[in-house]
Amino acid sequence: MATDYDAPRKTDEDLSQDSLEELKARRAEKTAGTVDEDEADAAEGFELPGADLSGEELSVRVLPKQADEFMCGQCFLVRHRSQKSRERDGVPICLECDS
Repeated sequence: MATDYDAPRKTDEDLSQDSLEELKARRAEKTAGTVDEDEADAAEGFELPGADLSGEELSVRVLPKQADEFMCGQCFLVRHRSQKSRERDGVPICLECDS
């Protein structure tokens, strides 16, 4: 909504003189421009958790762990050896989990 900053502003007396009917009419004018959307139509685009995805196929190529990688013993992500912080009880820990 555009605001005309040059227009004279209403004082407290002017605001108190506005009738309840005028205020309701202004509110109705503001909401008259909104579009009512059917909830069923809006819900069609959302995927709910636990949906049946058994018919879906993934097309991701999975590579085995490389020689310069390790699996963090805390977050269980495979990381490059440059991200290794230390070993705790013989289990490598990455920089993110060690901080």
